[in-house]
Amino acid sequence: MNALEDTRPTPVLRPPRWRTLLMSLSALIVAGLWLLGTPPGVMGKATAIGYAICHQIVSRSFLIEADPMPLCARCTGIYLGVAAALILALVRGRVRVGKVPPLPILLVFGVFVAFMGIDGVNSYFHLFPEFTGIYEPNNTLRLVSGMLCGIAVGTVLLPMFNRAVWAEVDSRRVLDGWADLGALLAIGAVLIGLILAERPLFRLILGLVSVTCVFVMLCLIGCALFFTLSRRVPAQRWRDLISPLWLGVGVAFTQLGLITLIRFALTGSWGGLIIG
Repeated sequence: MNALEDTRPTPVLRPPRWRTLLMSLSALIVAGLWLLGTPPGVMGKATAIGYAICHQIVSRSFLIEADPMPLCARCTGIYLGVAAALILALVRGRVRVGKVPPLPILLVFGVFVAFMGIDGVNSYFHLFPEFTGIYEPNNTLRLVSGMLCGIAVGTVLLPMFNRAVWAEVDSRRVLDGWADLGALLAIGAVLIGLILAERPLFRLILGLVSVTCVFVMLCLIGCALFFTLSRRVPAQRWRDLISPLWLGVGVAFTQLGLITLIRFALTGSWGGLIIG
């Protein structure tokens, strides 16, 4: 009898309903304040998200007709790359995987990140008129290097997030081999092609996707930190994530709001940074 009792699963302690409601209400209040304090319209809100994490320099951004996309070329690539990694995992039914790709692919990812770092440093120093640089930067290179880095980051972060929040994870890898990496790079190439096609509709849609991915990433990071710092029992069902995700939403809007307040106080403008 005792042996049977010892093998029973430990019951999961779930937060009381009032705590979930409190987190939900708090997140809605913070979201409401952010929505009231940012420019109107869908693109106004999208630009406000970009305002908190990106320099938005016009000359380093792709345009939607006469207006810049919500994120600069490099940030657009980064967050579209993350979105591509998450979408591929969703399509392949690997949303809850717990293993990173094999070592050879991780080494390739290291090259992707290093490429963006080199291109970013070279591009930064071109802000100074006297600097000739290693090569002349351009928005296409910024987009490509950002996309490759975003693909690497999104692919690695997904299993890390799953291990932080789930009691049981899918034992498969997020990418099994070179064919999977090739499929992911193909998705990235299509997204790059759509932006370079200079069609306003494509850039509008992908611009909204990129800032949505920014917000999703902030929410997921807040959710994972909640599980890590509170030492809460890991989730077993999707409903177990309701309360932590509401907290993540509140944290995301708080971060966006605080950074926005600081930047607006320093610049006095909703526009991108001005060079010179």
